[in-house]
Amino acid sequence: MENLIGRFAVSKAGHDEGTVYLIVGQEEQYLLLCDGEYKTLTNPKKKSLKHAQVVNTVTEAPMLSKLLNNEKIFDHEIKYAIKKYITNR
Repeated sequence: MENLIGRFAVSKAGHDEGTVYLIVGQEEQYLLLCDGEYKTLTNPKKKSLKHAQVVNTVTEAPMLSKLLNNEKIFDHEIKYAIKKYITNR
């Protein structure tokens, strides 16, 4: 399975259908998703791969680098990245 960390995902099923998240981790057939507001880095949403549409758009280089190198990032950075993605799509 390819590394999906740093990409955006849209929920396809559940009460959060249509919500945009940033993928911050992977566990076999599950994605760990954050939106920076309700689902934070300390409590990410665990969602099945089949219930999320992974978008080919990757977050900007500085945040991607931090995610891949396990450096500290903040929820407001994730929230800003998602907001920027939504306005540019």
